[in-house]
Order: sequence, then structure tokens, then C-alpha cells
Amino acid sequence: MGIIPETIRILSADDHPILREGVGALIAIQRDMRLVAEASTGREAVEQFRSHRPDITLMDLQMPDMSGIDAIIAIRSEFPDARIIVLTTYAGDDLCRRAMQAGAQAYILKGNVRTDLLDTIRAVRAGKKLIHSEVAAELASHAADDALSAREIEVLSLIAAGNSNKLVADQLAISEDTVKGHVKSILSKLGVNDRTHAVTAALRRGIIEL
Repeated sequence: MGIIPETIRILSADDHPILREGVGALIAIQRDMRLVAEASTGREAVEQFRSHRPDITLMDLQMPDMSGIDAIIAIRSEFPDARIIVLTTYAGDDLCRRAMQAGAQAYILKGNVRTDLLDTIRAVRAGKKLIHSEVAAELASHAADDALSAREIEVLSLIAAGNSNKLVADQLAISEDTVKGHVKSILSKLGVNDRTHAVTAALRRGIIEL
């Protein structure tokens, strides 16, 4: 008779019930895993973690009331040994970098749940760190890039919202020439030729959100 493995207790945090149901169904047929709690918002994820102290937390990044990254920071600040796997649709290198810096141990894509999730849970429980290959390739391709400053991200976010340079200047209480200087720097750092491509590239990489 084989030895029954230690049960890995899991919290699933995602605002899409169908995704949580799919994850729950996968976990339910594993001898070494048990879903102990679910959350549909970032704040609820923090509360459920406090209540259940799971071995592994599956964290979506885009959730109501508190982002997944903020939830990771909140959990890890209170429970430094928490092991968190980001489960997201976003393959952007900047988003992954911020999630891992916040304290996540793994970053995988929802499209690969059936092929990657269970092995990733076991690997992270064993103390390993993992990043999905597609995301790792993005990280590598931008490793030498200059990062946008906080002010440049502000400017680009306002541009993405449809504001002209003058409106951006008014909202940030800076001159229009200063905005133009920021835009020039943004285009150079992102390796693009115009504002539209800058917004597209920044959204894809997770530097800004709409």
C-alpha cells in the first residue's frame, strides 16, 4: 500500500466563478491537494488567507477593490512564508516582474491551467520558483531596457485615457514642454515611434492599465 502524500491546502482567488470552478474540479481529483477557501476580490483573498492559512494561494491579478499584486504585498507583509502562485491572462514582463517582487513564487497563464497548474502547485510547495516560458521570454527580451519612471508612467496612463499633452500638463500641474519631454523619453525607452504604439506596448507589457 502506497504512502498517502501530505495534503496541500489551497486558496483560490479569482473574480471569475467559472475559473474557480475549473480549478476546484482539477484539485478535487488530486490525492495530495484540497481546496480550503475561495475569494472573488483582493481584499477577500487577504481575509481568507488570515482565516485558513493555506499552503498555496492561487492569485489572479485583476480583481475588484484590491489588485492581486496589492493582495500579495498585504499577505506577505503579515505572513512572510506565504507561497503564492499568480494565475493570470497577462503575459506582460513588467506585470510579472512586479508580482515576483511583491513576493509571488510562480507566474503562470490561465491558458495553461490544465497542463501546468498542478505541477506548479507541487513545485512551489517544495520551495521552487517558476515563471511560464512565454513570460520568461518576455522578461529576457526586456532585461536591458531602461524602466519608465513613476512620472513617465503617470503621463502615459493619462495619454492612454485619451488626454492631449495640454490636458496631461494641466492635470499634473506641469508645463506642456515638460510633458513633451516625458513623451520623448517614453518613446525612446519603449522603442516605439508614436504615442499610440507607446500605449499599446505599455498595456501589453503590463506597465499601465486601462
